[in-house]
Amino acid sequence: MSAREAELAAQEPDLRPQLLIVDDQPLNIRLFHEIFHADHEVFFATSGEDALNFCQTNRPDLILLDVIMPGLNGYEVCRMLKEDERTREIPVIFVTAQSDATEEEDGLAAGAVDFIAKSASANVMRARVGTLITLKRQSDLLRQMARVDSLTGLANRRHFDETLSSEWRRCTRSGKPLSLMLIDIDHFKLFNDHYGHLVGDSCLQQIAACLKAGFARSHDLVARYGGEEFVCVMPETPLDGAEAKAKALEKAVRALRIPHDKSAVAGGIVTISLGVAVAMPTVGEESSALILCADRSLYLAKDAGRGQVRALQTQSAEGGELQKTA
Repeated sequence: MSAREAELAAQEPDLRPQLLIVDDQPLNIRLFHEIFHADHEVFFATSGEDALNFCQTNRPDLILLDVIMPGLNGYEVCRMLKEDERTREIPVIFVTAQSDATEEEDGLAAGAVDFIAKSASANVMRARVGTLITLKRQSDLLRQMARVDSLTGLANRRHFDETLSSEWRRCTRSGKPLSLMLIDIDHFKLFNDHYGHLVGDSCLQQIAACLKAGFARSHDLVARYGGEEFVCVMPETPLDGAEAKAKALEKAVRALRIPHDKSAVAGGIVTISLGVAVAMPTVGEESSALILCADRSLYLAKDAGRGQVRALQTQSAEGGELQKTA
């Protein structure tokens, strides 16, 4: 999404905010539902454990959290939410029967943004929740804009770095493979010199859209790596699957038939070279080994004449190669 597209999206009517109420008392649940259901999509959890499980698959706009509950108390739940990068940006309001300075200090230290007394009026609750949800959505929009490449609308390098690090840790825990694909537009400097930078920008945009359209899974990421290079992160994808995807993308870009009279690749059209690397992340290894391996694969594709795919599978943290494919 470009900055302009993000601005336009912000002007469109918002969907109802999602609110998670965490309380073990049925009476309080009914009360909160009555107060918020008209303007919010309201969800409930009756324990801290249920709240944490809910947030693993859903991202509410705000959480109203009771302090005193059986099992995990509110402070423990809030700390765990803030320690998880997937949930740390969700604002938490503690709802308490009686609050004092010590209780508020503990809550703020755990990561809460506000306190609301259970005796507060419905209008006060709605106003404070509404203000925090507005601030949260504005912050979400700014974070999204900061993670998008303005020219192509793809994820930018920062977003890629964060995603690769996160997926590396996740695949380490699950024991699943992680694939990475580096993509370079062949002879792009010659293209820019011959056709001009405006046409070059259009070429980048067309290829970015083509690459993005080639991925259907929500957890795959396509990003602009820099200049005329792109990168794709494919969690839980083995070597053969990643290589097949790369070959499909290479064909899709050829099918665009963007003229390139200065290319040394046969056909006189824009082509891409792709380097694929696959690793089985383990504790103690770094994702940098996967990047180096993908870069090595891309070099092999270019060295073989460009407009093609090469794939390698890492063996260890040192980036040793297990398998090479043509």
